Amino acid sequence: MPSPLESHLGYTFQNPELLQLALTHASWAHEQKKRLPNNERLEFLGDAVLELATSEHLFRALSNVEEGRLTKIRAHLVNRSALVEMAKSLDLGSHLTLGEAEAMQGGRERPSNLANAMEALMGAIFLDGGYQSAQAFVIPLIECRLKEMNDNPEPENAKGILQEKLHAVGRQAVYRIISEIGPPHRKEFKATVEIDGQIVGTGVGPTKKEAEMQAAGIALEHLGKLHQT
Repeated sequence: MPSPLESHLGYTFQNPELLQLALTHASWAHEQKKRLPNNERLEFLGDAVLELATSEHLFRALSNVEEGRLTKIRAHLVNRSALVEMAKSLDLGSHLTLGEAEAMQGGRERPSNLANAMEALMGAIFLDGGYQSAQAFVIPLIECRLKEMNDNPEPENAKGILQEKLHAVGRQAVYRIISEIGPPHRKEFKATVEIDGQIVGTGVGPTKKEAEMQAAGIALEHLGKLHQT
């Protein structure tokens, strides 16, 4: 019988230990002072699984789209912000196995932990059930984001679109990098965008540019909702 989490994921593991491993953060092993496995190797595998499954789906679904555009679409679908959204939709944070200190410092909501666990989960499903199972898990997740892209055909240019909209009414956006965490090879930036002194979007990403782009995208959604009311 599947666990509540497996029911939520829509996938039942033949080897439940793989699921547990995908949710085990390195901080837990560190606190045990033992050489215990964590989800970092599965994360490495899941990154490749996600890119392949997404690439194949886009290749088949968007048969008239050129390679350059496909690459941009894929980047938007599998970036750090997208992974965080996926993880939150599955409530992965509440199921993470963390060290006590990491948990107390907000580790269950930390974007890097959520994104890494999401990739590790994809790697675990691939090992447990093969590529088709992993692909069946990935596609519904990226389809939600792909639909949003159809409504906004140039999401990777969110900053430019926001600037144009604001310039037309004599307003401007102000971007701020409010945090920078992680080692040099694996930075995570958090950015906000303000309009008239009010924060209307927050984004995260492995570069300042991507964090600002995500913040701009949220701001555009916010402005769209205001215009609908």
